[in-house]
Amino acid sequence: MSYSLNADFSQPAEMDTAKMDWQASPSATVWRKRLDLVDGEFSRVTSVVRYDPESSFHSHDHPQGEEILVLEGTFSDEHGDYPAGTYLLNPQGFRHAPFSTEGCTIFVKLCQFPGANREHVVVDTNGADGWRAVAPGAEELMLYQDAGYPEDIRLVRLAPGASLPPALVDANAAGAGLEIFVVSGRLGHDERRLNAGAWLREPRGLSTVVTAGTETTLYIKRNHLRA
Repeated sequence: MSYSLNADFSQPAEMDTAKMDWQASPSATVWRKRLDLVDGEFSRVTSVVRYDPESSFHSHDHPQGEEILVLEGTFSDEHGDYPAGTYLLNPQGFRHAPFSTEGCTIFVKLCQFPGANREHVVVDTNGADGWRAVAPGAEELMLYQDAGYPEDIRLVRLAPGASLPPALVDANAAGAGLEIFVVSGRLGHDERRLNAGAWLREPRGLSTVVTAGTETTLYIKRNHLRA
């Protein structure tokens, strides 16, 4: 029986992973909190995933790619070890057998990176020198942008009291969709508080002011929801 969650990409969606229970995965030592899912187990899905210490997952490939941001611990596969703060884009056809010796938590997007000519991307955001100021109290690090594909992906850091630049999140800038995942810190949005682990998907962007309540880091992906 197929199962879908927040599968209508023309509609806004919001989940607070800090308040969600961990669910089993096909591996007995790997757990997940799914945020959106289209039609079943092995399909397009966005999740927060936890690997227990000394856990592993069987070798598998990614027909439409995989996107990973390591939130805690160290994520590993036969290609390397990736500590917290590492960003990975595994292209279409990439194959690996992931594991974690110490345990880890990752933000994962599967089957959302199609394209046979994509490169394998690894970014250590902790040591990256590409951060640039984009507004008072706001800086960004571009994680992925390619003229041949529509989406752009970045991390944004906000100082306490700083607001997200409207050019990043308004309806015109995000004409084909916007996702925000709160990696750390706290946001104020539409008179509500979004803490670390909160996830938003807005197909037409945001028209309200989004302000950091404390030092905050955000994952932002745009222009990827067009059918």
